[in-house]
This record gives sequence, structure tokens and C-alpha cells, in this order.
Amino acid sequence: MQRLQAFKYELMPTGEQQRLMHRFAGSCRFVFNQALALQQANREAGGKFIGYVAMARQLTAWRNSTETVWLKEAPVHPLQHALKDLEKAYRNFFEQRADFPRFKRKGQRDSFRYPDPKQIKLDQANCRIFLPKLGWLRYRNSRPVLGELRNVTVSLSAGKWHVSIQTRREVETPLPQGRAVGIDLGIARFATLSDGTVYAPLNSFKRHETALRKAQQAMSRKVKFSANWKKAKARVQRLHARIGNARRDYLHKTSTAISQNHAMVCIEDLQVRNMSKSAAGTTEQPGRNVRAKSGLNKAILDQGWFEFRRQLDYKLAWRGGWLVTVPPQNTSRTCPCCGHVSADNRQTQARFACVECGFEDNADVVGAINVLRAGHARFACEVSGEVMPPAAGTHRSDSGAAQCRA
Repeated sequence: MQRLQAFKYELMPTGEQQRLMHRFAGSCRFVFNQALALQQANREAGGKFIGYVAMARQLTAWRNSTETVWLKEAPVHPLQHALKDLEKAYRNFFEQRADFPRFKRKGQRDSFRYPDPKQIKLDQANCRIFLPKLGWLRYRNSRPVLGELRNVTVSLSAGKWHVSIQTRREVETPLPQGRAVGIDLGIARFATLSDGTVYAPLNSFKRHETALRKAQQAMSRKVKFSANWKKAKARVQRLHARIGNARRDYLHKTSTAISQNHAMVCIEDLQVRNMSKSAAGTTEQPGRNVRAKSGLNKAILDQGWFEFRRQLDYKLAWRGGWLVTVPPQNTSRTCPCCGHVSADNRQTQARFACVECGFEDNADVVGAINVLRAGHARFACEVSGEVMPPAAGTHRSDSGAAQCRA
């Protein structure tokens, strides 16, 4: 089977290369915004969507125009790919997978992509990569690049440039390893497995919250766009990057450990966006317990549950496993012994005591056991081809499906 994988590294460019990368990112942003404005004007005039071929002709006109002659300084393939990104954004909007495309702003996710692997040279022995109109750039070689090079994306984050190298390679069809396990996600405990394993929360944002607040306060006292304001903004960006990097590293380590030791993982289908909604309300109908709900929302978003689920998804697919999602309703209120469902079974946040049969255990462990049982039922319905109940959905890895059915 083929595996697509990206390897990301920090670049060490020269001053001139940094200036060129800023220009290239700005050129791609300009082309994207110009194309989006043209699409909107055409739509308001009653015209149909303009495809990529017609927009590419418009790009040629922009590059040859005297007003935008500076577009010729940037490589043409990243500019063309910006048009493809816009077309993909429109396609996602038409198919109701995303909101309407929005204009890009300077300093927010600045990046550009080289889609043609023939123009790229990778010298891993000397820790450098050749990119058109940038030359050879050195990078921090933290791990080897495996597979055939497909494309390269250069991005800016917290004042540092990074390169993401996507590759494709053939790997042996994996066989699932280990047993099935259920996971209960929480705040006091990040993840509790049905076998009793507990992963403590990292709380990356909470650890840096005081430093971040002081940095934001210092930034608010500076004159906007002044030299001191830019320095204060860079400090805030570095703190945000540190928080995100720490959280991402923890999620990768946890998801890797779970996916390596289990063939099927059952997890709750949590709607994080709904769970972290503000309780402020409106002027006519003000909310209740707003301060407490705000703290709960920050704690929920600090865990990174959706990213954890996304990482489990593709890592289990790499190893031939399954990821099964089940509805979270009553998973911590159902007795795994007698099946009795009641809110009185969970009298405290951490302790479960069944009022029917007297069974007692940790509430998170009980939730994980119930998630595993519901996942087994969903898995059996999917493999047998039966109609699944409408209350939940099952997400599986294609490679894992073939192995389990075999």
C-alpha cells in the first residue's frame, strides 16, 4: 500500500532568502485575494464560477501588467497553486464542507507551495534543500525523509520559517496489533482507557497563561505598529507557538502509544464546538455562571480532543487498525454490570456507584468500558453489513477494514 507522509523541519535561511520568502508569500496572498475578488464580482454580475484554466490566463495577464510586474519575481508554480487553493475552497463551500472563502491577511498563515517535484532537490547528507528562486536552504535535520518527494510547502510561524516535505512510498500492508480499547476523554484525566491506563492532562495553556496575559498586557500599552509594539507582538507569538508545540508533542506521543498497542480504538464522538460555547447570553437574556463556564471552556479547548482524534485516525490507518466513534450520551451513567441508566449512578465527578446493583468504580473507567462495548456493537454492525443505529456513526480506516474483514 502507498503511504503519504509529510516531514516538517525548521529552515535556517539567510537574510536575503527571508526577504524573498516574505515576497513570495505576499505574492501568493495577492493572487488569491485578487482571484477571490474577481470571483465575487463575477458572481454578483450573474456569471458562473470561473474555473482554474480561465483564472490561470488571468494570472498571466497580472504578471505581464505594468502595475503588478513584481509578480514575475515570484516562481509561477506557487502562484498557480494559490489559484488551485481558491478553487478547492469554493468546491468545499459548494459541497457544504466549509464556509465561504475569505480574503487572506498579511501575517496570518503566510505560506506558499512548490507542487512540481522536478524543480526540487533534497540533499539530506548536508541538511539542505534547493527551491526555485531561493537556491539552497539549510534546515534542521531532525529525522530522515522517507519516500519519493511529491511537493514542498514553506510556511511562517511565530517568526520562524519551516519547510514541509510531502513524500509517497510503498509500505507493507499492516496487520492490526493488540486488542480493542475504549477511551473516555476528560479534563481531570486527559484520557482513561478501559484497561485502567490513565493519561494525565498536560494543560499547556494553563501553564503559560500568566506569562501570556502579561505579554498581551504589555503589547496593549504600546503604540500600534511601532517598533516596540512589533517586539511585544513577537513575544506573544512565541508564547502561543510554545503552547501549541507542547500540546502537539504530547498528543503525538499519546496517540502513537495507543495506536501501536491496540487494533481497535473506540472513542466518544464529542462535539467540542458545542461543548465550548459561551454562556454569556444576550443583553435581554444574560447567561448564568458565565465565569465558571468560561473557565470550563478554556480547560476543554486546552486538551486538544479533536486533534487527538485526528491523529489516532491516521495512525491507526497506518497500522491497519480501526477508529470507532460512539455517541457520548450516558456513557458515564450506565452501569457496566447490570445496564441500569441513571444520573444518580454518578453522584460525584470521579466516583460511580450503581443505585441498582451496587457496583462501584471510577467514573472515567466506567465511561471507557461503556464506550468499548458500544464500539464493539458498532463494529459488528459495520462488518456484518447491518443497518447501523442513527444515533452514532462509525469511522474506520480503509486498510483496517480490509484486514478485519479478512
